[in-house]
Amino acid sequence: MKVLILCTGNSCRSQMAHGFLQAFDKDIQVFSAGTKPAAQVNPRAVEVMQEVGIDLSLHTPKSVELYLGETWDYVITVCGGANETCPTFTGKVGRRLHIGFDDPSDAQGTEAFILGEFRRVREEIRNRFWEFYTLEMRKCN
Repeated sequence: MKVLILCTGNSCRSQMAHGFLQAFDKDIQVFSAGTKPAAQVNPRAVEVMQEVGIDLSLHTPKSVELYLGETWDYVITVCGGANETCPTFTGKVGRRLHIGFDDPSDAQGTEAFILGEFRRVREEIRNRFWEFYTLEMRKCN
């Protein structure tokens, strides 16, 4: 299975989803990208994923433009912005899905509150992508 996960900056939600889906099954080809990629992966996303044993420290945001001509089993958007501005793929796309999450990088307040938001969204991503993974694997078997 080949999956592309999209968000706007490719710095937080799509990176976390990428990390979880790859951790669920090393045989899945997982890529993530952004419609307007950031300069780096959000350090708080790296931190909260490290807490659950997934290392995003070597990940870098990439532009969706790199992947438009490829064939995908799934293209999944994880934010409203990417869902609304998702470009046209010239390669074959089996299914396009939207599994949206709040942007924890928008959180304001104390560091403890902000990290709490990153952890909350991380858990939502883990649960929703586990559900996606288990449902899709049942279809393939």
